[in-house]
Amino acid sequence: MKIIVLGATGLVGRAVVAALEPRHEILPVSRTSPVAADLADPASLDALLAEPADAVVCCAANVPLRPLAELTDQQVLDDLRGKLLGQVALARRAADRLADGGSITLTGGTFTEPIAGSALGALVNAGLEGFVRSAAAELPRGLRINLVSPGWISETLEAMGEDGSRGTPVAAVAEAYRDLVEGDASGTTVVPG
Repeated sequence: MKIIVLGATGLVGRAVVAALEPRHEILPVSRTSPVAADLADPASLDALLAEPADAVVCCAANVPLRPLAELTDQQVLDDLRGKLLGQVALARRAADRLADGGSITLTGGTFTEPIAGSALGALVNAGLEGFVRSAAAELPRGLRINLVSPGWISETLEAMGEDGSRGTPVAAVAEAYRDLVEGDASGTTVVPG
């Protein structure tokens, strides 16, 4: 398969590329790569998906932790545009352009316990889960859509000086993406771990 991986230069994106590369042709994409795209720029998504592909994987999205009392209206809109609406825009375009039987794998996020600063992220991630669950019923031509919802990544926690054992190793997270791309599930949210 030819697979487009957005966010290919980040921690998760690099691991996903490494997990898929041995068996597939990978087009790694970031905001600064030779083939560039940005979830906040619909025109860049149109240009990216002009290339024929069998699958698209988005590892590019995040919402920073911010205290609810300090959130501005603009930050709320920016985070909704970036992670939620950007991935919805990517999925809509991919549904029109991927090969028959192709797959779309998006990135959400989850934490077992609510943490300070995560309210907006929780909103975005719940929206993505609902979108994926419902969009799966509408996709044409045997297309599939799924969501990987990692919590803390072990390597991220370690880089923050925290206990990495509270997270999931990035290699295990990458396996979840690979399993969804190569499998037959649709409309599911996978929490690696």
